[in-house]
Amino acid sequence: SVWVAGRLLDVAELGGEEPEIRELFEAAALASQATLDHGDPTEVAILAAAAKAGVDPEKVRRAHDLLAPYPFDSFRKRMSLVRAAAAGATAYVKGAPKETLALCDTIRWEGSTVALTEDIRRTVLADQDRLARGGLRILAVGVRPLPDALVGAAASAVERELTFLGLVALWDPPRPEVKEAVALCRRAGIRVVMITGDYGLTAQAIARQIGLPVEKVVTGEELERLSAESLQRLLAEPAVLFARTSPAHKLSIVRSLKALGEVVAVTGDGVNDAPALKAADIGVAMGKRGSDVAKEAAVMVITDDNFASIVGAVRQGRAIYANMGKFITYIFASNVPELVPFLALVFLGVPLPLTVMQILAVDLGTDLLPALALGAEPPEPGVMDRPPRPRTQRLLGPGRLLHAYGFLGVAEAALSLAAFFWTYRVAGWRPGLPMARTGALYRRATTMTLAGIVATQVGNVFACRTDRESVFRVGLFSNRLVLLGIAAEIGILAILILVPPFPAVFGLAPLEFAEWKLLLLFPPAMLLLDEGRKYFVRRLA
Repeated sequence: SVWVAGRLLDVAELGGEEPEIRELFEAAALASQATLDHGDPTEVAILAAAAKAGVDPEKVRRAHDLLAPYPFDSFRKRMSLVRAAAAGATAYVKGAPKETLALCDTIRWEGSTVALTEDIRRTVLADQDRLARGGLRILAVGVRPLPDALVGAAASAVERELTFLGLVALWDPPRPEVKEAVALCRRAGIRVVMITGDYGLTAQAIARQIGLPVEKVVTGEELERLSAESLQRLLAEPAVLFARTSPAHKLSIVRSLKALGEVVAVTGDGVNDAPALKAADIGVAMGKRGSDVAKEAAVMVITDDNFASIVGAVRQGRAIYANMGKFITYIFASNVPELVPFLALVFLGVPLPLTVMQILAVDLGTDLLPALALGAEPPEPGVMDRPPRPRTQRLLGPGRLLHAYGFLGVAEAALSLAAFFWTYRVAGWRPGLPMARTGALYRRATTMTLAGIVATQVGNVFACRTDRESVFRVGLFSNRLVLLGIAAEIGILAILILVPPFPAVFGLAPLEFAEWKLLLLFPPAMLLLDEGRKYFVRRLA
């Protein structure tokens, strides 16, 4: 839409025969540096609208050579290009309506240039607000014939005594996936704070469209009047939006959020955004429209400039962290059944149920591939429904160690030692009788201990695939790498038991069919035991 001489018109209604509209689009095109195919999206949209209105922006610009550029500045909130015109050098200015209007003293009105009265100013600003409430981004366009002495002078000398030509209103809708991404952030305990250079009403309308609650809009001018303590109190409120801000304001907000103990990720694309990107815990630069300086200052670069990609990265990051924990839990759990046999040797006086070579077979052989497969586990359901973990939480925290050592490890130790004693009992041993410490029976019993650890680890790798959700919900066989790891684990065990010279090296012996049947009970026993734990965790959460 465009506003000219008190009239608001849609681009579809425009015609090149109206001189005021034509002059507005010619000036807007001359104040832009993009082309119809490349450049700043806002400028590309203006040029496309100009073409619809019957103005050929490229032809117009070829007739007006560029003499002096004044690029967009977030402090000035406008840009100007001085070009050669028939009447001499002319400054073409486009920028934020309120700031640009303040530099104008005349207006083009029904074919004439008239004084810009206070009544007209109020009319322009009221219509700007009406457009902004619909979520439109508004740009004001003005011109000024320049004496030759001012060509190349400071922006403050050029951008004054302008003639106001009108407003251009652009619809820059949020991407469809952003609303869902914002909702996902809120569910995940991530607070989204909008900090924009746009007009407050425009920003508020966009915030509503993406489901971001806004109870208070604070402008850059108001922000400058706040002390550090007042800003921190303001940021403690849940639904604040910052509009008409500069990069310096963004930096102040980031520092204040960090002072409140928040973990802050900040997005930016301009050169002036670099300090805020550097000050944040995670600086996120835009890959398409971002400057090289912003990309260098950032930790992460989003190649598609899409907010939803940031949320996707958070989801993947949580999954990676969880997978590291699953890997550790799985590996640590087998340490207990490897230790307990030595305790049984010392305190119970029984033959050593597991030799050092057999421990190495578990740690360097059977455990390795299933543990690596856990690293490829996709995010489990509900991973974005949990609050962020505290800064003080460690990967090897008490909860994880208790789960690995005090729950899974104890269960594995009990089952593997039960397999050891069961082998002697089947052979006729009873409590109080001496136990063979060498020979075929002893080798078969230690083989059962080793096979028992491997069998419990098969159930454990399924149990470790999720932290809280039931593994049956994500699909017992959905991670094919885990299945391959289990197949490799069982294959390595079979080779160690059956293929010479490994049985002699590791002190193993072939198992009978009844012993294999017993071992088949261990994986489901471990899995169901941990499923019961997860059930109570979900109930208590």
